[in-house]
Amino acid sequence: MNEVQHIAAEIPGIPCDPDGPVFRAPWEAQAFAIVVALHNRGVFTWTEWAANLAEEIKRAQAAGDPDTGETYYHHWLAALERIAAQTGVADPATLTRYRAAWQHAAHRTPHGSPITLNTEDFAGE
Repeated sequence: MNEVQHIAAEIPGIPCDPDGPVFRAPWEAQAFAIVVALHNRGVFTWTEWAANLAEEIKRAQAAGDPDTGETYYHHWLAALERIAAQTGVADPATLTRYRAAWQHAAHRTPHGSPITLNTEDFAGE
């Protein structure tokens, strides 16, 4: 069992096929990879991550999320942002800054093209 398959087994709910996690978009794989990297650096345990993710999913369900699996990595990203702030990896202002820059980059990127952050995406601060 490789590391990704091990992680998928440790954290219930990850969309998987027989080879491991399945991602609908590149950003989902990137969010997954960031969580793996932070865990490997000792920022949090898998138990802490799973609890944080479960809390985020419960919060979304309480707000009306249909829990069809299509929003799983949205919850993953929200949990990542929260645990990054809780552990001091990134402060809330930095997270807000990058979220705004990402939205700017998404609006300027033609449909179907990869979204990349450039210096200009931070200009609206």
